Amino acid sequence: MTHPELLDLAAGLARRAAAAIMAVRQAGFAVEHKDDHSPVTEADRLAEALIVEGLRAAQPEIPVVAEEEVAGGVQTAVAPRFWLVDPLDGTREFAKGLDEFAVCIGLVEHGVARLGVLLLPATGELFGGIVGQGAWKEVAPGAPRLPIHTRAVPAEGLLVLDSRSHSRPEALAPLLAGRKVASIQPMGSAAKFARLAEGAADASPRPGRTTMEWDTAAGQAVLEAAGGAILTEAGTPLRYGKPGWRNDGYIALGRA
Repeated sequence: MTHPELLDLAAGLARRAAAAIMAVRQAGFAVEHKDDHSPVTEADRLAEALIVEGLRAAQPEIPVVAEEEVAGGVQTAVAPRFWLVDPLDGTREFAKGLDEFAVCIGLVEHGVARLGVLLLPATGELFGGIVGQGAWKEVAPGAPRLPIHTRAVPAEGLLVLDSRSHSRPEALAPLLAGRKVASIQPMGSAAKFARLAEGAADASPRPGRTTMEWDTAAGQAVLEAAGGAILTEAGTPLRYGKPGWRNDGYIALGRA
């Protein structure tokens, strides 16, 4: 399958997963906790099963690394090409009744996030992108895919999106050093990458080793396709296939 075909595959599966998530939300659900104390719900598991099954059926030669499978002990070796799936990023926000949660499906090639989709189930917005080929937004199922681009930093400074559930204000300074900041707003989940990609915000720092690769791969692909970047605290592009699938601290930028 070509990159556009793989992106269409991921987009279709994200739509199915989002429908399942919203059905669970409407019916009501219990919140459990994994060994690392992070929350998990029936929506996480159902969405992941739909996505993983669909990816493996369509392209069985491409390995899939998915959050809940890894939490359950599934071990997948790093490959030149593999999917990273977070079926419901922002489970804390989902459990609290907030709308800031996302379905994330990203394809990694040789350590680089190459393409991905981000879907915000609460609003129906779907974002997709292929690095080097551009990014788009689909406001609802069946709606036209409209090109999106990051914006130039406003004269008043950066609109920064901070993590809602993992905010560490004292740790943001090194990542924002030398940059003029107009305001800092909280936001949960990978929705932050979508807002950067469409030019609604300018930066999103995440200090420390607090995220996993499935949290960022889809968002990085969409953001870079729209003209942005994700850089580690050392100033290098965020890469994939690291030990334990854990990320270093980073800053996501609308314009690098």
